Order: sequence, then structure tokens, then C-alpha cells
Amino acid sequence: MQRWPVLLFLAWVCFLFFAGIGLFMSGFLLTRIELASSSSCADPLVPPPWERQSLPPGSCWAPQRFSKAVLVIIDALHFEFARFNPAKASPLPYENKLSFLHHLTTSQPRHARLYRFRADPPTATMQRIKGLTTGSLPTFIDVGSNFATYAIQEDNLLAQLVQNGRRVVFMGDDTWEGLFPKKFFRSYFFPSFNVKDLHTVDDGILQHLYPTVDSGEWDVLIAHFLGVDHCGHKHGPDHPEMAKKLTQMNEMLRSLVDHLGNDTLLLVAGDHGMTETGDHGGDSEKEVNAALFVYSKTPLFGTGPPEEPEAVPQVNLVPTVALLLGVPIPYSNIGEVMAELFSGEGDAVSAALQQLSVYHINAKQVDRFLHSYSLVAQDLPAEQLQRLQELFSSAVEEHTRLLAQVQGATLLPPELESRLGSLIGRFQLYLREARAVCAQSWARFHPLRMVGGCTLIAASCLLCYVASELAAASDSFYRSCLLYPLLWGLAVAVLLGLARAFTQEGLDLLLVLSWAAAASQLGFFWHWWGRHPKRARLAGSQPPLASVGLRQRLRAWLRLAFPMGILLFRCGAMFSDSFVVAEARVAPFLLASLVMLLVGKLHWDGRLTVPEGPKQQLLGFSSYRREIWYLLCLVAMLLVCVRLSGFFHQCREEIPQCRPSLFLSPLASLRNTQAKNLFYLLCVALLSGLVYAVRSWLRHYGNLNSSDPLVLFVRWGFPLVVLCIACYWAVASSADDSLGKLQELVQVAVVAFPWAVYGLASMGLLLLLCNPMTVFAKDTRESSGSIVTPYLGVPSSEVDFLHVIPQIYKRMQESQKSRLERGSCKATVAAYGLGSVYSAALVIALTLLGFLLMLLHSERLSLAFLLLFLEAFMLLHIYTRARGLAGDAEPFSVPWYAVISWLLAASQFFYSTGHQPIFPAIHWNAAFVGFHLDHSTNLLPAVLVGANTFASHILFAVGCPLLLLWPFVCEMPSSQKRKPKKEPREELQEVEEHMMEMRLRESPEKFSTALLQLGLKYLFVLGTQLLACVCAAMILRRHLMVWKVFAPKFLFESLGFVVSSICLLLGISLVMRVDCAVSTWFSQLQLSSGGQSFRWASVGSGRSLPQEPKKQEC
Repeated sequence: MQRWPVLLFLAWVCFLFFAGIGLFMSGFLLTRIELASSSSCADPLVPPPWERQSLPPGSCWAPQRFSKAVLVIIDALHFEFARFNPAKASPLPYENKLSFLHHLTTSQPRHARLYRFRADPPTATMQRIKGLTTGSLPTFIDVGSNFATYAIQEDNLLAQLVQNGRRVVFMGDDTWEGLFPKKFFRSYFFPSFNVKDLHTVDDGILQHLYPTVDSGEWDVLIAHFLGVDHCGHKHGPDHPEMAKKLTQMNEMLRSLVDHLGNDTLLLVAGDHGMTETGDHGGDSEKEVNAALFVYSKTPLFGTGPPEEPEAVPQVNLVPTVALLLGVPIPYSNIGEVMAELFSGEGDAVSAALQQLSVYHINAKQVDRFLHSYSLVAQDLPAEQLQRLQELFSSAVEEHTRLLAQVQGATLLPPELESRLGSLIGRFQLYLREARAVCAQSWARFHPLRMVGGCTLIAASCLLCYVASELAAASDSFYRSCLLYPLLWGLAVAVLLGLARAFTQEGLDLLLVLSWAAAASQLGFFWHWWGRHPKRARLAGSQPPLASVGLRQRLRAWLRLAFPMGILLFRCGAMFSDSFVVAEARVAPFLLASLVMLLVGKLHWDGRLTVPEGPKQQLLGFSSYRREIWYLLCLVAMLLVCVRLSGFFHQCREEIPQCRPSLFLSPLASLRNTQAKNLFYLLCVALLSGLVYAVRSWLRHYGNLNSSDPLVLFVRWGFPLVVLCIACYWAVASSADDSLGKLQELVQVAVVAFPWAVYGLASMGLLLLLCNPMTVFAKDTRESSGSIVTPYLGVPSSEVDFLHVIPQIYKRMQESQKSRLERGSCKATVAAYGLGSVYSAALVIALTLLGFLLMLLHSERLSLAFLLLFLEAFMLLHIYTRARGLAGDAEPFSVPWYAVISWLLAASQFFYSTGHQPIFPAIHWNAAFVGFHLDHSTNLLPAVLVGANTFASHILFAVGCPLLLLWPFVCEMPSSQKRKPKKEPREELQEVEEHMMEMRLRESPEKFSTALLQLGLKYLFVLGTQLLACVCAAMILRRHLMVWKVFAPKFLFESLGFVVSSICLLLGISLVMRVDCAVSTWFSQLQLSSGGQSFRWASVGSGRSLPQEPKKQEC
């Protein structure tokens, strides 16, 4: 077998796809341009009446109202958590718990007020912190950096505070440490990523909060609590733990207010809300609807609060706090000041004049930013900028005229109040329209890169199809078709690198790789086209298509048309947001349709009909009908699995009537102890059943007979892994409060048991790589002996007597067989499990991966994994039976319908393991399975979360070679059918035809080509789906739902392609590793025989083989 050329060819094709994905992503997910400019007190933005007067000491642009401020961020503080409704007699766990806020707003209406704090999506914590400090809008791509934070270089509120000599003290979420390095006068950071930890961050803050406030060594204090957010992720909002956490926050605020002075402003804010399941990250109403509470011991507001709390965008907090504390507004802010906080204690006219002054400052700052931004970027429409400029100029001129009239006392109070209100409305209109223009336009695209990436992906798909067809026509084409493209690509990469070096320009590695990929594709197609005329001449000797019957031609077209039609329908659905939203139901429907169409096609081809003729009917009816009914039973079982998998789906907020599956939540969330125990026993029983089924399959084919380390691990290691997983589920599902003194022991066990599973699974995979052979060889050269069994005394019972007869019969059979073989071979070796050696290695690998992936999911999702393995087993058998009924003469070629159905099943179980292509549906808990504290790096949690998210992609990609191997494993011996009586030697040869997977070694070149063709078909189907997502995102980039539906779908599809392609290479590499081990095994056996020739006979589960072909290099 040519191993390395096959792997290199597939790796090269994967690189082509990766280059296309990277190029498209660089054009589609660009961040907005961040300006390096910074505001300062010397900027000429001071409005009347202070432009001709000196400001109070410590003030910039406007008089300072407060010398200190405390910002308390309660992560995921939904507005409904902060609202108090006295009319509710039986509030939910998250309702009416922050009663102290209600007490302050009712007892001191001019000192306190509650707002709806509207977050801008994406509602991930890091993006919200950026919005709360810069006053700008983070773009979509920043969500990918939520757990790999980088320092904010843009002008921000903290930078202005430090620049103006203010002491900023921080305590809480360590995300701030990465965003604002060396900006804090004093800091107390606590690990934030472990969403299962409800108390570490909050308790750490409470330990330092009150002593820090009392010390007075601060000007701005920021405390970022995480307990509410983590409680939502772990339990959801409707849980008693949420009530406890909110009550703790209520008592914290009550105590904090007692420690504040009269010159201190208190701000209590939520960075985002949360859904019914406790998640966030998207733009649903519950995710963007946070709470903001403002309080001061001195009067803040000129009037009482409105009946319904006002909605305030989060970016509005930045200019408001900056001017209240007397520092400049950050340069890139597009927020609007909360003018009611600047009313003061005067009459309505003086309050309106104060508000106009801060609006004037705010408008000047935004106008300056828009002008600077439009000079370096072209993504803001010129006509809208012109309209905004007109609004700003007219409002400023009107303000100047109005102030002149006020100083001249030419206006009466009623007319003055009316004009002041109108002018405030004009400033508000300008600021809000400016923010809307920026929000609409900051999806900057690079059309050329997008088109280039799309072209690379499309060309890679075409290459996969052409190469797979070439593989069917030639066994060794890939060796010649690989060298030229690699040379072309390498030459282009070197030339571009030299050109960049001589021109002294920055080297864009992504562009270099993309050009190299394009050049290598061009080299492949050039070389293929050069060989095309020769193939055409060879094809001329074949009978023309016109000579083939119409029905035969239709059958040939349908063989490719109906699976490709299903694939094209799925790809076309990517252009509809409704289909993408409902894909959890579309994928199972398409899989079921494809299987039903396969059965219908067999019937249309006449493959399910009874053979004609009375004699043929008499001989073949019962056997043939049994095969048909077996196929139909398999199809029925598959449809049942497809139907049952629908009970494990996650919901999207676009489908309001949908309710999340109960199986998605962990057992710890169940309050009914009896139900919890029942589900736990069911999950453990099904996990044990999976191990029993795998071991039974291996035992049936003779792969558990040897004493090699791998076989011993399957015998004893698999049950031990199940035991560790069961123990982990037991301790993880126990209630925290009910453990008492065992809490510390349980914390150790929660970490120890997952690590035991990691260790055992890693050991099993290492054993599989080192020696993947599960074959037991038995030399039977000395087995011929006396037919009569040794005398063991007179039988003591009838049972013992009856036991002697089968032994005598068995000895007679062995003697007869030995005499038959004596003329053709010198020795006989029985090889147990050799006929399924390739599949056995894959089954063991898939079982170990299944253990790891089930560990990363909640306990009850193990039921979904059992359905996954069962459905894959059904698909393999349906495909094998369909090929047998269709009389497929190409055993080394996997048909398209098998590959497409395999990938449809992978997509189906992406949804059936509780996932959706949206960020709020990511199972972040997986990052802490086996880890109690925070991670030191982001790589390991990314791997764990990625494995959890793409579990189905991993399993189906690694198991893809089974599509090629399974028909050989299920090979039916021809001797089972009734045939005319033959000579004994012919009967022996007929039995030895049942060679299963060893048929693959009769033609090593065909085996290599078959693996390559299968890999190319798999990549073609994956690439076609990816191409549809890329085209949908590019064409619909201005669609209303692009950032809500199409962009997340593209990102998940791209990551799924990367994971699937890597795992596909690993699966094919494992098959080749087994093939290398088989070659070594044969060589060692021939050396141990002293040069004698061997024939391999079937004994028990052993498989008969011809003499091993010529020696192959490993």
C-alpha cells in the first residue's frame, strides 16, 4: 500500500480548503478601524457658557459633579432580576430579590433610579466591557476573543481616569486584567472562566470591598461580580441557587450604601441579560435587556422617576460618567449623555441649560470622531455623514443664538422652555442617528478577499470530484498528480516572499498561502488537462453511449442524481434563514429521505423482486425474501433512531414555541431525587450496554482471543473507564448543600475521576497506535493426532457419555481436513480476527473517543450518543445490504449515497447532542470537566469545548473508513448457498474464499486508491456544504439576519470542516497503521516458519487467507 502519497494528497486538499476559508474569513469578518487618537483636557470642545470662563479645579470640559464613583457590575443582571413587583405573591426564584433597590427608588426618588440597560450584541462579557469603557460598538468577530482577551488600545474611560490622575481600584473578573494592563492603582483579580464556581469571585470581592471603600485610597472603584452569571450557566435563572445569589447581592448593596460618602456616585449595572436556560452571547430580547441602577446621597434628578423605567443604551454610560467625574469623553465614543443626571437642584430653565451644555460637548466629540473616522475608512455612507453634519451645525448655531438671547434677557420663560426643549430634542436626534449610522455600517467587508476565498473553496470542491473520478480510473494517478501542484505552489510562495522582501513591505502570510494554494490548484488542473486527450482516445475504444439502452442510461444517471439531489437541496437551504434556523429538523428529514430513496431505487431496478422461473423461485425465494425483510427492518430501525434523536435538541430564540429538551440539563438540576436516581441508573446501564456490544462484536469476529496489551485493555480497561465515568456522574450530580463534611472529598473526586478517564483513554489510544493488531495466530501443524479422545475413565453419567461423541466427530473432521491439505501445503496456521483487523482497530478507537466525548457532555446526553452509535451501525448495514442486492461489482469504491448519508448523520447528531450554530448554545461547562480551578492557558479549554461542540463530526469522520471496510467484514460465504456437490478439495477452496478484509491486501494499489477516493468524496461533500454557507454569507451580507443566522452558521460550518478533515486524516492514518502492522506480522510469521510456505485456514473466528503477497514497506 502506498501510504504516504495518499495522506499527503489528502492533506494537500485540506490545505486548499483551509486557505480558502482563511481568505474568505479575512474579508468577511473584519473589525472596524480603531483610531489611535485620544481626548485631552486641552481639546477645543468646551461649549458655552464655560468657553470664556475657567472650569472648577479637577474638571475637564464640564464642571465635576462627583469626586468618587463606585461601579458595581453584576454579571448577567437581567432587568427582571432588579425590578421589584410587590403585587407578586409567589415570585419566581429570580424575582423580587433585590428589594433594597426598590426601597431606595421609592424612599428617595430624586436620589435613585432604575433603567433598562440595553446591551449591543454580541452579548459576551468581553465585548460588553469594551462597550462600557470605550463607548463604541464591538464588531462580530470580537466574540471569538471573549476568552483570549487582548489589551484595549482604543481611548477608553479607564485610560482617561488614569491620565487625569484618578486612582482606579478594581476587584473581580480577571478579564479586566487582559483588557487594561497596568491601569489600576490597586487590583484584586479572581479566575472567571469556571462557570461551575459560584462563589470564589464574589467572596473574594466581599473580602476586600468594604475595607477598600473605608480606606478612601481610591477615586473610582470597580467591582465585577460573577456569581449570578455562573449560577445562570450552571442552573438557569429559575433555580433556588439563583435566589440565594441575588439575595447575597442585595445584602452587599445594602451594606455598601452605608459605607458611601455624600460625594460618591453609585452605579449598579448588568453587562448583559440571560435566556431562560442561563445563556447569553446573542441578540435576543432577554440577552440584551440588562439593568442599570444609579444612586447618590445627594439629589441627582430634578423630577421623580417615570412610571415605566427608561431604556438606555450601554454606550451612554461612558460620556455620562466621564463628564460627571470631570474627565474628557473617550475619543471614539458614540454614546449619548444621560442628561437628567446633570439637572442639579435649580429650576427647570437652569436644568435645561445644564443639559444643553453637556449635549453640546457630547455632540462636538461625536462629530470630531465621525470626521476623523471618515478620513481613514470609507464604510460610512457619505450622504448620511452629510446629513449628520447638517444636523450638528444647525443645532450648534441654534444653541449659540439661544444663549445670546438668554444673556440679553430677551426671552420669556414659557418661550424659553419651549425652545430649550426643542433644541435638546435636536441634539438627541443627532446623537441617536449618528449611533444608528455607525451600527449599520460597521460590518466592513473586503469583496475581493471574499470572492477569492469563495473561488478557492469552489475550485477545491471541483478538484476533489475530478480526483475521485481519476482514482476510479487509475490506481496510481495521485503520485504524478501531487508532485506538479506542490512544485507550482511552492514556487509561487517563494516568489511572493522574495517580492515582499525586496519591496520591504509587510508579509501577509494569509495572502501568500492563498496564492500558493491557487497556484497548486492550477498546476493540478493543468496536469489533468494535459492527460485528458489520452484518456479520451482510450475511451474511444469503448462502446458509445448511444449503444446503451435508455433504461441503463437512466439508471446510471440516477445512481449519481438522487444522492447529489439531496446534497444540492441541503446546500440550497443554506440561503434561507428559515431553513438554517430549522436545520435541526431538516437534516434528519433529508437522511430519512435518502435512505427511503435508496430502497425505492432498488425496487425500481428490480433488485427486490423474486427471481423468475419455478426452479429458481424454489431454491432462492426464502433466502432472497429474508434479505429483503432484513433490509426493511434495518431501515425501520434507522427511522426510529432518527425520530428518537429529536428529543435531544436545543432551541433557538427564533422559534418561540420551542422548548429545550429536558435531557440537556445535568442531573444536578433535577430536584426529584427518585427521577435523578432513575436517570442515573439508565445512563450507566446504557453505557455498560455500549461496552458489552463492542466487546461482543470483537469477540464474534475473533479479535479478543490474543493476550496482547490492546486486547487486555479492551477486556479490562473498558469496564474500568465505564466505572470511572459512572463515579464522576454520581459525584457531579449530587447536591452541593447535601454533602456536608464530604464536600472537600467530592471536590477532589470531581477532578480525579475525569482525569482517570483521560488517562485510561489516552493509554488505550497509545496502545492502539503502538500495536493495533488484535489477531491471534495458532500453529496447527501438530494438531493431527489420534481420532479417538484420550481415555479418562468410564463415563460417570449420560451427560459425560454424550460429550465424548462430539469430540470424536471433531477429530474425524480435523483428520480429514489435514489429509486434504497435505498435498497442497506443508503447514496450516489459524489466524483469529485477521478478517476484521482493520475494522476492529477503528471500532476500538471510536469507543475510546465516545467515552471521552460523553464525559464532556451532561449525563443524560449519553442516551443521544447511544443512538449515534446505533444509527451508524444501521447505516453501515443498510449500505452493505443495498450493495449486495444491487450486485455492485466495484467492492473498492464507496458510492456517493453512502458518503452523503454518513455526513447527514453527522449533521443530525450535531443537533441531537444539544448544539446549535449559535454562540449562546456552546457548552462552556465542558472546559472544566476535570478542572476545579481556572486554566493557565486558553488552548486546553478551547480543545475541550471544541470536542464537546463537534463530537458528532469527530466520531463520523474518524469512522469514515468503515464505509469501505464494512462490506468486506459482512462478506457472506458463498458456501452458504445450496450448490451441486463438489469434490472435497473444491469444498475446501470454497470455504477459503471467505477472506473478509484480507481481500483488500490482494490489491494494495486498489486499497490505497480506495482510501484516497473515499477521503476525496468525504471532503467534496463537506466542501460543498461549506461552499453553500460561504456563498450565502457573501451574497446575503447585508441581509437583516446576517449576524444572527448566516455569520454564525458560516463560522460553525468552517470550524466543523476543519475538525472533520483533521479527524478524517486521523481515521485513514489509523487504517494505514494497521496495514503496516499486518505487513510486519506476516513478515515475522514467515521468518518464524523457517521459509516454509503456509496456507491460512479458518478456525472458529479465524479467517482463511491466501498466501501473503509480496512484502511491502511500512
